[in-house]
Amino acid sequence: MTLTVNSAVRDAAGFLTVSGQLKNTGSQPFANVAAWRGNELNSSGASVAGVTLVDKAAKKRYYVLRDTDGRCLCTTGLTIIDAGQVVPFFAQFPVPPNSTSQVEFSLPTFATATVKISG
Repeated sequence: MTLTVNSAVRDAAGFLTVSGQLKNTGSQPFANVAAWRGNELNSSGASVAGVTLVDKAAKKRYYVLRDTDGRCLCTTGLTIIDAGQVVPFFAQFPVPPNSTSQVEFSLPTFATATVKISG
């Protein structure tokens, strides 16, 4: 599996939306998506709810936002990703201060990556 982050964009409503894609580069279906939901205990199901952002300068960790029913504001419905399949993903977070220009992006089972924030 490969993970590509295409953007991390601030919006006027106070959200930071990170979007990108997951691609199965293997020759077999990938079914280990449960690790991506982190310690998810509510109704989001198979999702990328385990993703976090870390602002190292401010020493602050950001978790995926939730709706009023406790479901993540992120890609859900992930079960099996077939060989060669590309799946778009997104996750919304509270927006970091304007002085924060980059964060560390971490999704379980993938290496942490530095992501620049725009907007």
